[in-house]
Amino acid sequence: MKTGRYIYKLGRDEKLTLTELQRFLALHDKEVNKRLRPLWQAYMTDYKIFRQAAKPDWKPDNRIAVNFAKYIVDTMNGFFLGVPIKVLADDEAVADYIEFLDGYNDQDDNNAELSKLCDIFGRGYELYFVDDEAQIGITYVSPMDAFMIFDDSILERPRYFVRTYRDRHNVLHGSISDETSVRYFKRNPALLWEGEDWQPHGFNGVPATEYRENEEGLGLFEPVLSMIDAFNKAISEKANDVDYFADAYLKILGAKLDNDTIKDIRSNRIINFKGEGVDKMIVEFLQKPDGDTSQEHLIDRLQQLIFQISMVANLSDENFGSATGVALKYKLQAMSNLAKTKERKFTSGMNRRYKLIFSNPQSRMTSDAWIPLKYQFTLNYPSNDLEESQIAGNLAGITSKETQLKTLSVVDNVKEELDRIEAEQDKDGYMTDYPTNRTIEDPDEAGQGEGNE
Repeated sequence: MKTGRYIYKLGRDEKLTLTELQRFLALHDKEVNKRLRPLWQAYMTDYKIFRQAAKPDWKPDNRIAVNFAKYIVDTMNGFFLGVPIKVLADDEAVADYIEFLDGYNDQDDNNAELSKLCDIFGRGYELYFVDDEAQIGITYVSPMDAFMIFDDSILERPRYFVRTYRDRHNVLHGSISDETSVRYFKRNPALLWEGEDWQPHGFNGVPATEYRENEEGLGLFEPVLSMIDAFNKAISEKANDVDYFADAYLKILGAKLDNDTIKDIRSNRIINFKGEGVDKMIVEFLQKPDGDTSQEHLIDRLQQLIFQISMVANLSDENFGSATGVALKYKLQAMSNLAKTKERKFTSGMNRRYKLIFSNPQSRMTSDAWIPLKYQFTLNYPSNDLEESQIAGNLAGITSKETQLKTLSVVDNVKEELDRIEAEQDKDGYMTDYPTNRTIEDPDEAGQGEGNE
């Protein structure tokens, strides 16, 4: 079952009514409150431990949250898109336009934020529009503020994209886009259309793309959120125990102390009794049973399970830094598998991105120019420049120069690098693999050819 998937059976020429739109908005509100907001709160270090009922004043009441959710998301996002995606196009005009488009929209940052939304919520959205400069704009949208409506076919094709926001008076506003046009609405408290009728948006299809972390639409830390809450509770109780032992009661049996003596003991931390019956006197601190070992075992086990089940490596582990080469890749294998699944989902989303953008006349591209595009994802392993250069050198004469350069993480744009190599090439030099600085040391050999003639 896919989370956050809204299905609606609708004829191709029908428009969604306000009544149906209201129903989908209610479904989205329910999902936000039940699932999406708790995930966002966890990422923002707002855990259940902070919302528990307060303990009596005489009891320690520490509230400590270790934000595993943010660590898991940021670690995975850095591993997946720490090295930006490279879009490769054989056609020079297409490559130049994509470079302009990505630069104009800060697409590397957009991709990273979109990827982060997928890590948190299991999905994220990308919206396309024509801005005031008559250029195509691209922006990411959180699933807390938007949702996609799909048809009921086996392909589940996008039919509508709904985006919402609230103004300073807490009035809900939004837009709904279908395959050809867009319309605006508001809810205060009844749902009403705003402005004129449906207006064309210029794209051949719903101008948005849904990106998914996985087919089920689960966030990275969603399966371990209950363990994170348990860890926060355990470590908070651990801190409470430390406070309890620091403020333990002093028990004195067999002697009656006046207030001045009690204050003196508290200030000077010295107990000195004399007289008869001192040997029968008991002076000790009241302490509850020590559960330190059990607590430590629980905390260690929860931490281990959190990283194991989320399949994201704990890079701060003291044993992690000692691994190198192949051993390091084995430690990152689970996270690499997650990234490969996400890479396929991202590739599908980016195909739809450029298909929609190239369908808009403002792009001045042919509608099928997106088909030959290739996307190069480089997982952010700790790089070994020497090893990469050796691999690239060994590929000389076996693969094309372009394939050879793709193996180098220091090369951001293969096409630009090939252009620079060509510009630096000595046009008058010999194009040969033989050395051009050969000399003849034996003078007899130098004249041998003339004598034979």
